[in-house]
Amino acid sequence: MNVVAPEHYKETLIFLTTAGVVAPLFQRLKFSPILGFLAAGVLLGPYGLGLAAQKFRWLSPFTLGDVSDIAPVAEFGVVFLLFMIGLELSWERLALMRRFVFGFGALQVFGSAAALGGLALMLNQTPVSAAVLGLALALSSTAIVIPVLAETKRLGTSAGRTIFAVLLFQDLMVAPLLFAVSMFGNHDGDIGLTILSTLVPALAGLSLVVLGGRVVLRPLFHLVAAAGSTEFFMAACLLVVIGTGLLSAMSGLSMALGAFVAGILLAETEFRREIEVTIEPFKGLLLGLFFVSIGAGLDLSQVIAAPLRTFGLALGLIFVKFCVAWLAGRILRLTPRVNVEAALLLAPGGEFAFIVIAAAIVSTAVPAAIGADVMIAVTLSMFAVPALGALAQALPQAPAAGPIEFPPPPSEDQAPQAIIVGYGRVGRLVGEMLQAHAIRYIAVDANAALVKRFRREKVDIYWGNAARAEFLARCGLGKAKALIITMDKPADAEEIVRLVRADHPDLTIVARARDAPHATLLYQLGVTDAVPETIEASLQLSEAVLVDMGIPMGLVIASIHEKRDEFRKILQPVAGRAEERRAIKMSLRVKEMNKRRAKSAAEE
Repeated sequence: MNVVAPEHYKETLIFLTTAGVVAPLFQRLKFSPILGFLAAGVLLGPYGLGLAAQKFRWLSPFTLGDVSDIAPVAEFGVVFLLFMIGLELSWERLALMRRFVFGFGALQVFGSAAALGGLALMLNQTPVSAAVLGLALALSSTAIVIPVLAETKRLGTSAGRTIFAVLLFQDLMVAPLLFAVSMFGNHDGDIGLTILSTLVPALAGLSLVVLGGRVVLRPLFHLVAAAGSTEFFMAACLLVVIGTGLLSAMSGLSMALGAFVAGILLAETEFRREIEVTIEPFKGLLLGLFFVSIGAGLDLSQVIAAPLRTFGLALGLIFVKFCVAWLAGRILRLTPRVNVEAALLLAPGGEFAFIVIAAAIVSTAVPAAIGADVMIAVTLSMFAVPALGALAQALPQAPAAGPIEFPPPPSEDQAPQAIIVGYGRVGRLVGEMLQAHAIRYIAVDANAALVKRFRREKVDIYWGNAARAEFLARCGLGKAKALIITMDKPADAEEIVRLVRADHPDLTIVARARDAPHATLLYQLGVTDAVPETIEASLQLSEAVLVDMGIPMGLVIASIHEKRDEFRKILQPVAGRAEERRAIKMSLRVKEMNKRRAKSAAEE
């Protein structure tokens, strides 16, 4: 048996410790955790404590080694982020965004590239080097900007959707930019052959992800969901994200773009909500690792050696890109507040600049020294994103009047008014009644075959485990007015009521009960109303008998309502008395324990 040395796990342990300390600490201090991860990377990286560890060996276990060791894993942070963004979109929403993706996005990228490339020419760079640097620096940071917007709940605003549209265009531009870099560096090669060897695999890979995803993804998840295994479902989610990312990378595209397309394909399925809950923890951890790797890659010695040059480059980059993005927004007639907010968050450099510039250095399109200086400036500018985000949030609100600067999200993405947990015969009837009164609802069920059947009938239903708070939150529970539980498993219904009532004390919860004792228990757990099957069936039988015997319908309905109210009054006080008895017993136990402790202390 091979014994693995502890130092092989050093980076993993350091990162997990950082994640466990930084995120809660910075949230408590009301700062973005992104800043914490970036700062931790600088402190623990090879240019922070790593330098001190060369003199003081005892610091070595607390420092990160070569950043390249964690970079391949850290890159998955961006991949998982784009996958999650894709889950929130659809092809229809992308069609609505086309004006901003290909209009604003193209103006921002090519305008910034022209301005920055022109400045590089003025600084004695060759035309090829200036073009590559301009295009690389025109890109912004999807991995930092999107979380900054999400933390402050601004991703769904007009500014947030506008910024996302531009970032999406930039992601689409990565493959052509890498092609351009390889072409610039291949002066003696056949340009036609270069085009064939670069763009054809990229288009083939993207087509395979789209077409293969449409054919394979839904059957795959239906098969896994029918197995009822949480572990298998998690494995399927990871397989799709990583598999499509790697397939995209093998085709010359970015891994993030392939995962993004897979997310869009799955956004139209009944498994969307459960996939979001499953992937979210991985996305959070891997994004944290990505930010740590960015911070660890900042060479502080070069910053200290030439602070005016490095900070000047970073500030100049932000200023030029801000001006170009602002002018592009003016051309598209964005409202002033949206225009300024978008320009601020798009101004810093992005993570794809490292990929493009590194490829340019290898192909000799950009001198190595210039590339190193530029990458430091990009890193410093990325550190400014949270501060720029806070500045954008502090901007005064725009007046209500004015042009609509971005198409509103479609109705399918609006929060439901009610959520039905369990869509069997009872849940289906409840849904029909809600629909008859124009109340928008979504349904949840753990039966994959049932969900598939009603999905075909255009019912807004999702497969998943409703006994998880994260899943119900993804379904829109925070904005819903009512939760209806129609499950035929009493234990599951009780668990959901207990979970939801703890987080939503004012929410209307109506639950199906097996009988009167079960209804009493549900009232104890906090339901607004419990409907016992046995009592309700008896009341409906009584109603049918009385009507058939000739009693006027109005009198029958009144008497049924009166009897139903009597049962409710009986069951609710019973629940209250049981709760009171339980509290009295607990109080007596506490008093008894205190007496025993006092007696033991006296004896000692």
